[in-house]
Amino acid sequence: MAKGVNKVILLGNVGKDPEIRATPSGMVIAQLTLATADRQKDQAGNWVDKTEWHNLVAFGRTAEIVRDYVKKGKQLYIEGKLQTRSWDDKETNQKKYRTEIIVNDLSLLGGGEGGGGGRSSGGGYSQSSGSNTASFDQRTPQNDYANEGITDDDIPF
Repeated sequence: MAKGVNKVILLGNVGKDPEIRATPSGMVIAQLTLATADRQKDQAGNWVDKTEWHNLVAFGRTAEIVRDYVKKGKQLYIEGKLQTRSWDDKETNQKKYRTEIIVNDLSLLGGGEGGGGGRSSGGGYSQSSGSNTASFDQRTPQNDYANEGITDDDIPF
């Protein structure tokens, strides 16, 4: 079978404070939502912003960075891969699906609470001189984790 490519690159703002938990073995898991916006003209010629919401999951050290430095509104650059999970809903006995981006690389950018409000602000990390972003590489463990869905109540507006 030929090798495929599963790569996602996102630049957006965190929709709500991340949810953090740990597995019984102690691995930290962070779940968060990221909003990306696209501007298009409607039929009347007016510019309209369209927001797309993405479900992100980070593991291990990357999840710890999310826990310590990422809050609602923070701008992030994400590299990762798409993964779809399925499970049987205990109440309805229906099969449910959730597509997520498993975070492999995370860069903290400006904006959001504690980010200094500027685009070039990267909090307390700097990877190289002249760069105000922090980058963390994280490979995905093969463990499955508990189901948590995003509802309309999670959207911040």
